[in-house]
Amino acid sequence: MSTETKTGLEAVAAAAKQAPGRGLPPVHLWNPTHCGEIDIVIRRDGLWFHEGRPIGREALVRLFSTVLRKDPDGFHLVTPVEKMKIKVEDAPFIAVRVDQVGEALRFTTNVGDEVEAGPDNAIRVEMNPKTGEPRPYLHVRRGLEARIRRPVFYELVEMAQERDTPEGPRLGVASNGAWFPVGPARAHLA
Repeated sequence: MSTETKTGLEAVAAAAKQAPGRGLPPVHLWNPTHCGEIDIVIRRDGLWFHEGRPIGREALVRLFSTVLRKDPDGFHLVTPVEKMKIKVEDAPFIAVRVDQVGEALRFTTNVGDEVEAGPDNAIRVEMNPKTGEPRPYLHVRRGLEARIRRPVFYELVEMAQERDTPEGPRLGVASNGAWFPVGPARAHLA
């Protein structure tokens, strides 16, 4: 690891630890000068890599996830004094669990976030144009999403109920007063 990169990685970690207050730091309020790129990749499977090697310290990944921000030009780790661009292959988080809590669906991500689906945290399902397979996502915070892991999506499909929509009958799930389709119209009738 080069001294320059190590210093950048260490600087981001140190600044993130200094973030004021409890909970998530207010990265949406920070506007530091862009400091370049750092060789961090969040792979499709949710694993974080630095310089081609997995970041093995779960606490460090969790810390970095709290200072992750999506801007128009991509994903960045942001502190009050630095903004370092990173690469995200799909969604930065993975939804690894869902629980029904009253009228809400509560998801847990691979970095420990708990998110209730609803009007502010929508579930969306894209269909892969080549394979026709669903690619489900959950909005986590400020434009950041979690890809819903396949077994968790199957749980959602089991919870789904049919509704008539302008496109035709669809299966979907309700959470916090919002309804989210889990597939295209008429797909469950085929």
